[in-house]
Amino acid sequence: MFYGDLAEGQSEIHIPDVEPTAFLILLKYMYSDDIELEADTVLATLYAAKKYIVPALAKACVTFLETSLEAKNACILLSQSCLFEEPELRQRCWEVIDAQAELALRSEGFSEIDMPTLEVILQRDTLNVPEVVVFQAVLSWSVAECQRQSLAVNPRNQRVALGKALYLVRIPSMTLQEFADVAAQSDILTLKETRDIFLWFTASNKPTLEFPLVKRAGLAPQRCHRFQSSAYRSNQWRYRGRCDSIQFAVDKRIFMAGLGLYGSSSGKAEYSVKIELKRQGTILAQNLTKFLSDGSSSTFPVWFEHPVQVEPDTFYTVSAVLDGNELSYFGQEGMTEVQCGKVTFQFQCSSDSTNGTGVQGGQIPELVFYC
Repeated sequence: MFYGDLAEGQSEIHIPDVEPTAFLILLKYMYSDDIELEADTVLATLYAAKKYIVPALAKACVTFLETSLEAKNACILLSQSCLFEEPELRQRCWEVIDAQAELALRSEGFSEIDMPTLEVILQRDTLNVPEVVVFQAVLSWSVAECQRQSLAVNPRNQRVALGKALYLVRIPSMTLQEFADVAAQSDILTLKETRDIFLWFTASNKPTLEFPLVKRAGLAPQRCHRFQSSAYRSNQWRYRGRCDSIQFAVDKRIFMAGLGLYGSSSGKAEYSVKIELKRQGTILAQNLTKFLSDGSSSTFPVWFEHPVQVEPDTFYTVSAVLDGNELSYFGQEGMTEVQCGKVTFQFQCSSDSTNGTGVQGGQIPELVFYC
């Protein structure tokens, strides 16, 4: 650029494809080994580092992106990871998109991705999301694409913008009610397609459809069981609005989906329960729901509304406040460390626990997660 046989002869050299801020970060690193990255400029800096073959700066950019990765930016970063040929970042993006698919697909970032990225996401069998949410996300993307192409936003142009990508949505895997309330009234399907799908749901002689018929497999939840045995006594485990709580940490990122809880030790019983996940006192997720137990020592899952990203090497607190007349089973011989697949869990007592639960025994026998 400046020296050698191919040196520019001008006093000013224009580099139109690199942002000035990113170029300054590149120069600062080359002259001082100092790296200062920010969310607004890290992608432009990664581009500059790749263009001028500065691998250490590129690696720092990828590490920054992996650290800041979450559902709202996972789809955009997936697109960029393919552009920059960063397979590890791409895999991390897929982990977030699969586990938190509804949040990722409803994010503004999803509407900003390009067509190849849209298609590869729609082909994904492990998206952990109802198909009606996928359809709604595709509609939002088509609106944004019409605007990018300066087209009027209407069903005809949305259909043109989507092209063959629409046939990657697994519409037949919706419930009939979801199809009738959402897809059939979107006006993006032809009358024949709408008719044929209704017949596919209801008729004995089903028509042939261009849409995939098989429901997405999603993700299988994993369960970390922290007790070696369970028991019950005539005066335990009782619930009077007090809190059962435990702290845990993991050695790799997971997505907390819910808790497994013990139920009644004396036959069928219904419990109301409020579950909560906190980090350093900040509530990350909570849910108020009910579950029915069958009198066995089995655990019964209770779910958060959405899976929550849990970072490694930090203690989190999970709590459950149950309300029910029946005594329940409780865990014994609790373990401070549990290996669950590729994830190691560590447990410690929580100061929030006012009903007796701790590491050695009590409630919250299972943490339910995706990885």
